[in-house]
Amino acid sequence: HDYVGLDRVLHEKARLGILVALLNRRDGVSFLELRSLCELTDGNLARHLQVLNESDVVEIEKTTEGARPKTVVRLTKTGRKQFLAYLEELERVLQDARAAAQTATALRGASRQGFSPA
Repeated sequence: HDYVGLDRVLHEKARLGILVALLNRRDGVSFLELRSLCELTDGNLARHLQVLNESDVVEIEKTTEGARPKTVVRLTKTGRKQFLAYLEELERVLQDARAAAQTATALRGASRQGFSPA
């Protein structure tokens, strides 16, 4: 089973969490909120966002709010399409795994009844 759609940029635990957090937030999520949602350190989150930004999956907007810097992260159109395609491929992986598990269960049940598939 060659799951080409499982993009290595997206297929990483922390980045999956980031993308899920951003998926339904078209206006974006602040860096601080994203850090809290994903339970990452500032440095770890910044590095993952850099990878996603370099791959045109997210855009990062840095502004100031009063005297304080504010960073907002949002999915790009390309990133949204990529992530939805990734989720479809992941669903295919799950379907294949379920089918394999059902086949294994059926074969175990048949062998207990004296049946051999060979």
